Amino acid sequence: MALSKVDTPQPPAFELYNGSAQHENFCRLKELFPHSILKPASNPAVAGIGTPLPLPDQFNFEGEKRSADAFLKETDTSALLVLQNGEVRYESYFLTGGSDVQWISWSVAKSFVSALVGIAIADGHIRSVDDAISSYVPTLIGSAYEGVRIEDVLQMSSGARWSEDYSDPNAEVHRLSNVMAGQMDLETFVAGIQRDATPGTICQYNSADTQALGLLLTRATGRSVTDYMQEKLFDPLGMEAQGYWLLDSSDMELTLGGLNLTARDFAKVGELYRNNGRLNGKQIVPEEWVRRSVAPGKPHLKPGKVIVGGHVFPFGYGYQWWIPAGDRGEFSAIGVYNQFVFVDPSRDMTIVKLSSNRAYGTTPDEATNREAETVEFLRAVAAAAD
Repeated sequence: MALSKVDTPQPPAFELYNGSAQHENFCRLKELFPHSILKPASNPAVAGIGTPLPLPDQFNFEGEKRSADAFLKETDTSALLVLQNGEVRYESYFLTGGSDVQWISWSVAKSFVSALVGIAIADGHIRSVDDAISSYVPTLIGSAYEGVRIEDVLQMSSGARWSEDYSDPNAEVHRLSNVMAGQMDLETFVAGIQRDATPGTICQYNSADTQALGLLLTRATGRSVTDYMQEKLFDPLGMEAQGYWLLDSSDMELTLGGLNLTARDFAKVGELYRNNGRLNGKQIVPEEWVRRSVAPGKPHLKPGKVIVGGHVFPFGYGYQWWIPAGDRGEFSAIGVYNQFVFVDPSRDMTIVKLSSNRAYGTTPDEATNREAETVEFLRAVAAAAD
């Protein structure tokens, strides 16, 4: 199947991490950038409606009670969706959000890419996570990724030189603006990154690692990420609305964060993983892959060991999924500006929060980025069902 691509002549009309409101942008990136199209499934899976779940008025964070309503407003929330046992118990939209609005995922996309890598291994396109990623992507020879195990890339432990400090204009993550401006393609960008640490020893959050995984998928399967995802995830999960992948100048998907879906369709990957990769009796993602994906399997992946932008992050890391500290088995896909697909298997719950927190990235601190606070808010929402 050929890539279904849409060119958009408009130049990017906004900048990130400067404190400006973004809700008018995050709902319409398909108008600003070239993109591919994911078609709705021929047999859409529509969640049933369960007993309404009142949101808690307050939640606890850092020893104090905080207003849930104020938190939703302050983080520019566009969508909040709560599913329990596959049924919708709460669903509200704000600002420019809506049930039919495709919102930018940012790094939530990384968890979808991980699922596709697991499927590609099951399909025989990739032999093992112990293989070197450069053996599939020859352009990575001579880069930080030469000889690096696929598993180390999945676990953000490639050893590549990188800073994901959004408040630092000199951080490597800001070089991606050259890609989105069409000055460089993603493959050239990734192939130019050099090594900074021994692979498999430090979890240094690095969006380029996920872009390397996107290159792996295209080389191993011989198909675009869009095409492979359409067959292996979009159709089997019964996605209800069109989706979009942002593309670079060479028609490569921005796998590090360019997926755009509705809140209900984002929830479907959380539900899939909550059910150990199975849907309607069919194993979509291998169960063992799911297990590995949502557990910090090595000491340097544990909560309090992961480095983001030069700072210790309070969550652990798996195969492109975040694991909050605690004993409930929770895990989450997380994107900048407070995009969350949060799963609490102990309560059979998946919660989606889509946002455009305008303060995000203006400093490297929790006080502006509010990711740990968001987890405590989502935990309070989940606990309200007890």
